[in-house]
Amino acid sequence: MRRDTLSRRSVLTLTSGFALASAGVASVVGNSAQNDEGTVSRESIVIREGTEEETTAYVTTADAEGPTAVVVGGMHGNEVAGYTAAGRIAEWTIDAGTLVAIPEANAAAIDRGTRNDAEGNNLNRQFPESETPDTELARAIWDVVSEYDPDVIVDLHESTGIYAGDPMDGVGQAIFHSAGEAATDAAADAADYVTQTAVDDPEFAFEIGPFSEPETDPSGLLAHKTARDLNADGFLAETLSTDVELETRVQWHTAIVERLLEGELLLDESDTGSASDDPTGEEPSESEPDEEPADDESGDDTDDSDGEEAASNESPVARIDLLPTWRSESALEPGETVTLDASNSDDPDGELVRYEWCIGDHGSFDETGETVEVTVSADGDHPVALRVVDDDGSTDIDRLTLSTNC
Repeated sequence: MRRDTLSRRSVLTLTSGFALASAGVASVVGNSAQNDEGTVSRESIVIREGTEEETTAYVTTADAEGPTAVVVGGMHGNEVAGYTAAGRIAEWTIDAGTLVAIPEANAAAIDRGTRNDAEGNNLNRQFPESETPDTELARAIWDVVSEYDPDVIVDLHESTGIYAGDPMDGVGQAIFHSAGEAATDAAADAADYVTQTAVDDPEFAFEIGPFSEPETDPSGLLAHKTARDLNADGFLAETLSTDVELETRVQWHTAIVERLLEGELLLDESDTGSASDDPTGEEPSESEPDEEPADDESGDDTDDSDGEEAASNESPVARIDLLPTWRSESALEPGETVTLDASNSDDPDGELVRYEWCIGDHGSFDETGETVEVTVSADGDHPVALRVVDDDGSTDIDRLTLSTNC
């Protein structure tokens, strides 16, 4: 994260007279709450008031100065975990800085349970860089975002497939990030954190990838515009929307945001909760979405996502080799030690900077190095996963299962 932004701007202090310039936005006075260091003020801003697109931005400002973060959910109406998580995040208490949350950015599409609005417009394609947003709703949202001039923006989404370097197959279980070492490192740290604390199955480990380049598809994304027009650190988080319980997906989103903002907004942990805690209460009901407009009619991507990937960057290729090479991973003896070698992994257009291993089924990539030694201490199957990271922040995973003869 950009630590120098702490001195670049002070926290906005909002009063009852505060109003944004757009006619589509109205300010509503809020209240205050107590944290460990003092009070935080809360205020809500109604966007597109009186229209079917009416929605609300929630602003939390701490006494202590600090950077500003914007968290957005519900850009697509059928991505339930994103807007559910953003709604919870809107209620967080912070110890420093300002948190702006827009949980249901595309309220009309959420009401319909569809990705796009009634006219087939994809809200997250209406924010061209260095230009005025294309629709009234996009302009009203941009008025709020640009008014607060955030240091960090996190946009929460879902996908029907898992990201494996090719966005056409899906972009779920990934955190896409803006350019720069700070944003890349923050995304990698958040991906590791949520994988280690909230992911049980290595198949659902989180990856990272860079934003698509300017003037390449996908374009017109809010996170892109905020990162490039306002010089913010931008992140777009995608969870898998199929075959995973809603509460689990919401946990993943909140854990990602918590990690990205931790240290930036000095989050009050008692208010955000821990990502590793078990879910409490009943799972929110998730209605079956209505049939949405066909992608060939609306001009959208085929996947339920904002498929990110830098056009100029080729993904690395992870490869696990078993040493000694004459051994078979499916015919080991209990107590036998083998070496797993990642040296034949490759990055076609750069270099690999990290080799990360998940030994067992706990889901944590908690060992590093080009080689690791593994002792098969018991009968049965022992899954292993290797994740490689290249110098552009792209990743790939290879897996094998060590099995005994018994």
